[in-house]
Amino acid sequence: YVDEKVSKVAYTHTHTHTFAGQDKWSLDPTHTHTHTQQLEYSLRIQKVDVYDEGSYTCSIQTKQQPKTSQVYLIVQAEPLGGEEYLDVIGITRNQAGRYECKASNDVAMPDVKYVNVVVNYTPTIKKTQSSETPVGRMGMLQCEAVAMPTPEFEWYRDENRLSSNQGINIQILGMTTNLMFANVTEDDYGNYTCVASNRLGAQSASLYLYRPGTGWDISGSACVCESLWLLLASLTCLFFKC
Repeated sequence: YVDEKVSKVAYTHTHTHTFAGQDKWSLDPTHTHTHTQQLEYSLRIQKVDVYDEGSYTCSIQTKQQPKTSQVYLIVQAEPLGGEEYLDVIGITRNQAGRYECKASNDVAMPDVKYVNVVVNYTPTIKKTQSSETPVGRMGMLQCEAVAMPTPEFEWYRDENRLSSNQGINIQILGMTTNLMFANVTEDDYGNYTCVASNRLGAQSASLYLYRPGTGWDISGSACVCESLWLLLASLTCLFFKC
């Protein structure tokens, strides 16, 4: 409201004239100037958005001296255009999974989005299972690996790649592979190699199919340590005539 001595009213927003008297200087169609009564001047903003936020100044020119009145418009809106980053330095495979991003303010319900993070890494063989199987029985060698992308498996014997054929069957179940022997023969006994690979690298491990009583433990190493120590003790005793 202004008194009767006012000669001109102007509105400015962030150093830009919106109205001066009855002349509209702004090209924004959402800004309108109303003069409802002789002494009342208003600035109306339709469809307020975030760009309308800021300081508005009403300048009044009187016969005596200019006067100003200032108001600050705060626009509350849903999150828009903001950016946040989660930096993970030296990420490990244990940090793979689903991450949640939440944006919120006092106006609306939080907006939640999810991001799945996949960490690729080379294969690591975490478990092997050799087999002690008598002739004529079913035998199985097992190899388990972890990797991303999922590894491909290959089986070798004496540098020769194996494939499923009569008497041998290769099973691949996700991160695990089995080398199956339907009917173990003498020729089947020996050392086998499991290879797990993906586009990032490969790793191999040795497994053994051995006949019962040959002194091989389940990991494929010889279990003759105790016998060797006894033999060594006996020879030492004879040497020193104990």
